[in-house]
Parts: sequence; structure tokens; C-alpha cells
Amino acid sequence: MDFRKRDNVTVDCVIFGLDTNGLSVLLRNRTLNMYDDDFLVINDWVLTGYYVFKSKTLEESADLIFKEISGIQSADKIQFRTYGNPGRIKSEKDLLWVRSRGVQAQTMTIAYYYALPLEKVGLKHEGFRWFQYQSLPELGFDHQLIIQDAYEDLKKRIMTEPIIFNFLPMKFTLNDLQFAFESVLNIEIDNRNFRKKAMGKPYIVPLNEKRKGVSKKPSKLYVFSRDVYDAVKEKDYIISV
Repeated sequence: MDFRKRDNVTVDCVIFGLDTNGLSVLLRNRTLNMYDDDFLVINDWVLTGYYVFKSKTLEESADLIFKEISGIQSADKIQFRTYGNPGRIKSEKDLLWVRSRGVQAQTMTIAYYYALPLEKVGLKHEGFRWFQYQSLPELGFDHQLIIQDAYEDLKKRIMTEPIIFNFLPMKFTLNDLQFAFESVLNIEIDNRNFRKKAMGKPYIVPLNEKRKGVSKKPSKLYVFSRDVYDAVKEKDYIISV
């Protein structure tokens, strides 16, 4: 592998996770203290990203970053935008950070996002933390914009593609599915109407199983069938909410 980097091309990964608290984003703590009153102390949060190796494609670079954080070999990802504005790194903190790393201030970033059950991402390193999307901390660089753009793209695609199932375990209940839609879209959905629509989709396949280990009445379990979805998607579209 060629470990030389493309000094002005980076990949940033927006990792969305869903659990019972709702939609969250994984961020990395960025710290820098020069121990000099002439320089700012940096202690904020950023997306996880890195420079693209000359021997790797953009997709391979994103997967390397994701694997390094989570330990997951690969997962579905969506490339949603490229950021190349020459003035995107302009704050005093960001410029100091760049100079401390000896890299170029004018950098083009290709951004991807991942969507997973939060519990599936086993963090391998310290300095990472999940934040609820609605309560993000102070962010470095233009990462607030990148996350916002990723979220807007996610909301649009959920209405036309089966991405919502990426947030769910392999076996899920209809309540799980409704909660995922409500959390991502930040809306309330009528339960009875939603269940009727969901049960009418042939790619949401009922199992002869119920969720165990819960105090209330066990709920029926379902799985998402990609094969069925691919066969019927032209005439039996995604659930409308």
C-alpha cells in the first residue's frame, strides 16, 4: 500500500446512529494546547476524516476511516456532496489546527454518511462520542454544514429508498420501524395508519417469532427483504409517512 497522501483531498464521514434516544451523530474530540498565550486553546468536536491515500479510491478511504473507528469491515454508505470552497477553512482555530499539522489550508472534502443502529458501532478509540442530532456541540471547520447537508439528504432518500432499514436490527417490530421514521424525520406518525401501510408492503416480511424478554405483550417480528424490494419497488413503493 502506498502511504503517500493527497495533501489537498480528504474524506469526511458522517456516522448516524439510532437508539431509543433517537438520532445521533458520532463526533471526535479535537484538542490543541500550544501552551503559549499567543495561541488559542482548541477543545471542540469534529467529524472523523482523513486525507486520501494515493493508492486508495475515495470509497476505500471512507471504509478505512469507518473500520478504524467501529471495527466494522464495511457498511452501506452514501456520497452526498463535495466541499471545495477555498475559504472553507478560515477561523483562527481552524487555521491554527491546520498549521500545527503542517498541511494545506485549501482542501477539498468528499463527504459520505453511514446509517446504523447505534449499538452496532463499537468504538475502538477514546475521544469519540455520540451526540443527539438536535443537540450538537460546537464544531470545528465547516462540519456543522456538512452534518446538516447529510441530514437533509438522508431525509429525502428515506422517502424514496429503503435506507430506514439500515437503522434497524435484522429482526424488528413495526414499532421499531415507526420510531425510526419519527426520529429521523422529527415528526409524529399515526400508529394505526402506519401499521396498515407497513403490513401492506411485501418486502416487510412477518416472521413466526415474537420479541422475547420484554415485560409487556411480546411484539411480532419482521425482516426487510432486499430481494423482494428490488422485485417490486417500481410498483410497490416505499412507505409514505
